[in-house]
Amino acid sequence: MKNLKIKILSLGLVGLLFSSCVNDLDTTPKVELSLENLLAQDPQAIEGLVSKMYGTFALSGPSGPGSSDISGPDPGETAFLRGIINLQDFTADGMKNRWGDDGLDQLTTTKDWSPNNKFFKYLYDRVYYTVPQTSNIIKILNEGVDVPNEEQYVSELRFLRSLAYYYMIDCFGKGVLVTEADLGNAIPKPQASRIELFNFVESELLDVEAKIAQTNSYGRANKSVVRMLLAKLYLNAEVYTGTPRYNDAATYINKVITQGGYSLSPNFVSNFSGDNNNSTEIIFPLIADALASQSYGNTTYLVNGSLNSDTMTLSNYGATDGWGGHRATKAWYGLFGSSAGALAASTDVRAQLFWTGGHTYEMTDYKIWTNGYPCVKFRNSNFSGPSTPTSFSGTDFPLYRLADAYLMYAECAVRGATGTTLGQALTYLNDVRTRAGATALVIGDPGVPFVVNSPASLQVILDERGRELNLEGHRRSDLIRFGKFSGGSYLWPWKGGSATGTSISSNYNLFPIPSTALEANPNLTQNPGY
Repeated sequence: MKNLKIKILSLGLVGLLFSSCVNDLDTTPKVELSLENLLAQDPQAIEGLVSKMYGTFALSGPSGPGSSDISGPDPGETAFLRGIINLQDFTADGMKNRWGDDGLDQLTTTKDWSPNNKFFKYLYDRVYYTVPQTSNIIKILNEGVDVPNEEQYVSELRFLRSLAYYYMIDCFGKGVLVTEADLGNAIPKPQASRIELFNFVESELLDVEAKIAQTNSYGRANKSVVRMLLAKLYLNAEVYTGTPRYNDAATYINKVITQGGYSLSPNFVSNFSGDNNNSTEIIFPLIADALASQSYGNTTYLVNGSLNSDTMTLSNYGATDGWGGHRATKAWYGLFGSSAGALAASTDVRAQLFWTGGHTYEMTDYKIWTNGYPCVKFRNSNFSGPSTPTSFSGTDFPLYRLADAYLMYAECAVRGATGTTLGQALTYLNDVRTRAGATALVIGDPGVPFVVNSPASLQVILDERGRELNLEGHRRSDLIRFGKFSGGSYLWPWKGGSATGTSISSNYNLFPIPSTALEANPNLTQNPGY
């Protein structure tokens, strides 16, 4: 069992300190005990408080899988990671969900998005739960409550606040900017633009990078974690601000690669198994535990949601429950071959991670379980040694890992970033491919262009990101950055509500601001097209 999991639950009191404050966007955290008094009495309580903030990304609430930090009829649906997967993967090409669930159809078909969709609300509310709570602890620490290693804790909290804002920038494009200076102010904040939020997160991360520790315990932020988020921010800067920042993205991803001390795990599947806390590759995980920190929203959602006893043996993947919801489409497994037989014959281990028996290659009806191939990339069974099937997953979610960093470097190089070379980019790209058993690419081979700013070369990068990173919460952002999400130049199954895919308008590059947020703060305006 991983230490952080114990710490999340070690202070039962900590779970009672925080309650949702997003319904009215009141930026004053509501607490049942003064945090100042708690920390004055027990400075070591800071460990539990900070762990609780990490837990807001992994768990739905402080009191088990049936609890939630934010309001919603089904607490399990409100978890941060579940929201990231719903909005980043199901809206994109590679994964679809068949449940419908009062809003999931909108995501799966990339059609008729509504400000009343509860899944937009859940992610939005998660951000504005995490932001004021982290800000409150930062304020207390900065204003006189002394705890050991205080600067490190403040740095971690500022990172977590920036991570929450990153999803606001990426998904909604605007919001309100809340910091420790705003706590206790009941006047609705003015709307902050995407550029204003970007500039704030950039300035926070740059300052934190200089202060946070080079290394930290598993599951906690360190310099590499902060640099990874900075690189993500810069990689998408042209989308977020209109100004490319690939040179800056390359600078920070180089630091992650050369100074972080991470290495590719010898086996791809080990990164997604129940004992993946032993991985040498994972830079920043969202921690799960089948017993101590159960959640319907962490990798339980990925493992159980991709299994169904109608066509599969659940225990093979360490599970006792199969929800029969998620399947990949040919936009993902088609990157490995044009039939089930081609996948089976591939030397690429990533091609083997789709269940084909009893399922069809084509997804003619996304609501039929046997249409499309379930992905068994995530599993609750250990990679090394035996494991006992459980209802909840204990597999950590690798939010950041080194293979992503390698592919980010390769993309920066193809986009002409300073400090990169196409030769090193190809080396990193092939490191990722050959680890999976795929053949190495050679510049000049048919279909392998590698030229700066070449659309064909960029397609090589995008396709490899799909093979390597799908179902890890990146795909929608990737497609938008590559100009493939909206419009009709790239179609995938059920895009725009059509089985064969159809063009969608550019307003789908952002989600609508939830109606509840607009009602709570008259300074907010709706995104165009909704």
